[in-house]
Amino acid sequence: MEIKSTMKLSLGSVLYYWPRQKLLDFYAQAADWPVDIVYLGEVVCSRRHEFRLDDWLQTAEMLAASGKEVVLATQALIESESDLKTLRRIASHDYFRIEANDIAAVRLAQGKPFVAGTHINVYNPQTLEWLAEAGAFRWVMPVEMSRTLLHELLAQNARKLETEIFAYGRLPLAFSARCFTARRYNLPKDSCNFHCLEAPYGMTLNTREGQPFLAINGTQTQSASVYTLMEELEELADCADVLRISPQPEHTGEIVALFRSAIDGITTATQAAHALASFLPAEPCNGYWHGRAGIDHSSHPTQGMHT
Repeated sequence: MEIKSTMKLSLGSVLYYWPRQKLLDFYAQAADWPVDIVYLGEVVCSRRHEFRLDDWLQTAEMLAASGKEVVLATQALIESESDLKTLRRIASHDYFRIEANDIAAVRLAQGKPFVAGTHINVYNPQTLEWLAEAGAFRWVMPVEMSRTLLHELLAQNARKLETEIFAYGRLPLAFSARCFTARRYNLPKDSCNFHCLEAPYGMTLNTREGQPFLAINGTQTQSASVYTLMEELEELADCADVLRISPQPEHTGEIVALFRSAIDGITTATQAAHALASFLPAEPCNGYWHGRAGIDHSSHPTQGMHT
C-alpha cells in the first residue's frame, strides 16, 4: 500500500564521537538530503570536543541556508558548572530553537518555542500540557512508548503539539554518570583517552549466550538492535508529524532517501523495508511500538546486513 503523508523527516543529533572531518563531511552531505529538520549538538558527553559550540553554530548556519529547520540539541545529563555554562549559552540563542533534553534546559528555555526531547519523560497529558505552557511546540515520544499508549495520550493532547517519533537507529535507552566505554578499558572517566572515537557506532555488548543485547556509547546505553518503523509508516501517518532518523556512520543518506520515497508514495513501505535491510548494521527491532519486549521484531525482510 502506498503511503502519502505530510510527515516531515528529521535527522537526529549524532550520538557518537566522530572525528571532526567526518562531522564536516556528514553535514555537508546532509544539506542535500531530503530531510526537513536537523538537530545539532552534543547530547551524550561534554568531553567530546571534536566539535565545540561555535562549530555547531557554524554548521547550523550552513544547514539553515540550505533550507533546513535547524534545532540546537542540549546535553541529556548535566554534571558540572561548565555543562551548565554551555547549556545557558545554547538556551540564550535567539535565532535557532533548541531541543531540551533535560529539565534544566526546559527551565532555561521557558517562554521561547522549544522541542521537548526524547529524554524528557512524557507519559501523560498533564506533563504534555505543562511542557506546552512552558513553550514546547513539539515533543519527541519516549522510545519505549507503545502505539496504544501514544494514541491514548494524543487523544488528550489539547494543545495539539507536534509529535515526533524516533523511527530509525539504535535506541537511546539510558544515561549514567559513569562512562561505560572508559570502564571497558579500566580507565577513569576523566582520563578516558577518548576511546569513543574508536567506536563510531558504539560498542556492542553480548549476553553470555553470545546474543547482542545492548550497545555502550560513553555514558549512554543503547539497544544493540536497530529500531526501525519503516513497515509501520501507514499507521504512523495518523499520529506522527515528524519521523526521526538517528545518524549512523555509513549509509545515512540512503536510509533517509528510502524513508522519503516511502512517505511520498514513490515506493511502498514493504519495498523500502526490504531495501533498508542491506544498510542495517545489526538486526532490526520494533517491539516497543507493538507493546512487546523492545528487542522483538514483527517481521524480518530478507537480511543482507551491512557490516
